[in-house]
Amino acid sequence: MKTLSWFQIFRLGLVQMSLGAIVVLTTSTLNRLMVVELGLAAVLPGALVALHYGIQITRPSWGFASDKGGNRTVWIIGGMVALGAGAMLAALALPVFETTFWAGLAMSIVAYALIGLGVGASGTSLLALLATATAERRRAAAATITWLMMIFGIALTAGVTGAMLDPYSIGLLFRIVGVVVTGAILLTTVAAWGIERRVIAVREPETAPFLEGLAEVWADRRARNFTVFVFLSMVAYFMQELILEPYAGLVFNFTPGQSTSLSGAQNGGVFVGMLLVGITATGFKWGSLRSWVVAGCLGSAGALAGITLVGTLGLTTLLVPAVVALGLFNGMFAVSAIGSMMALAGEGREKREGTRMGLWGAAQAVAAGFGGLAGAALVDLFRLSMSDVQAFGAVFVFEAAIFVCAALLAARIMDRRMPTAALVPGE
Repeated sequence: MKTLSWFQIFRLGLVQMSLGAIVVLTTSTLNRLMVVELGLAAVLPGALVALHYGIQITRPSWGFASDKGGNRTVWIIGGMVALGAGAMLAALALPVFETTFWAGLAMSIVAYALIGLGVGASGTSLLALLATATAERRRAAAATITWLMMIFGIALTAGVTGAMLDPYSIGLLFRIVGVVVTGAILLTTVAAWGIERRVIAVREPETAPFLEGLAEVWADRRARNFTVFVFLSMVAYFMQELILEPYAGLVFNFTPGQSTSLSGAQNGGVFVGMLLVGITATGFKWGSLRSWVVAGCLGSAGALAGITLVGTLGLTTLLVPAVVALGLFNGMFAVSAIGSMMALAGEGREKREGTRMGLWGAAQAVAAGFGGLAGAALVDLFRLSMSDVQAFGAVFVFEAAIFVCAALLAARIMDRRMPTAALVPGE
């Protein structure tokens, strides 16, 4: 039976790259514009981004529907179209806020709901296709490749957009978002078209009822403990997502282009961190997945402490290096956690890989929404009685503490014997 070739895996990675390119505009650039240029409370974009993550709690059901339907390509492309439409509507809502707040809010709610539906439908169907049509020995490598390409799309879009967005105008923003959305939809269509017809799934699709499969996975103690770890670590991972660019704007007087470029630098660090773990683990076979996860969490905590210190001391020139360091350790944590997921997904009864990955994907989505909203809400709360630098610093320190807790949990529940071979491409 045919399975995905390396070239086909790379093509599907282009879909992940397109997803990241659109999403970074809505979670970083538009968020900063709402808080700094429009003067809105940080909790508002935080709530909108939380909405798009909250809707993604349906990821397991998207994967199940994709399994049953037998035409994942339609869901992949259709989801990308919905995501693009949501991003355009979110951008169009910005000038409406300045004239009629409630109309702008209504448009934004619809926009971010579309974004969540699009990411859930397209992203989950893509992962389902990879899971069912990738040879077992290539699954971990396929997950790592597609994740790296998504981070590359995020970093590239943030960097290029940041360079093009100065001097800022709403018309320029519309043109940039339009180009990114159109390009992402076209690239997704070309990349995904025809692959599914040429590939025969390695195994027959799941036929048991969805809730039965989900309950069986949840009854597995290791899967349940790992779900808790995913939630806790991802809350820490996403707490800074909505406040880092406003922090740069309010504390360091960064322009919209400069703060967007800062996000690009951070995601560039994530990309390098992922490559570092991949090369070191596969080439030199140093460390276990457990040790890389713990190191990534502790390093992220240290970088957040550094970002806080840079603001307190007013060391503007050190902000970018500190943010890159945060991205580096985030990348180390993320890719080793992905490897752990792939290694654990195949445990237990067969035909449950998709359900397990869906469960962890839902935990990640809920944690991302909660973490982003909590970070923004805490900043608003602290700013009532603190200076900007103190308010943001307090949230960064709290986030660092959560990363430390996640590291301790990983050290306790993860198998220290789990090798880094989970990241090694099969021959």
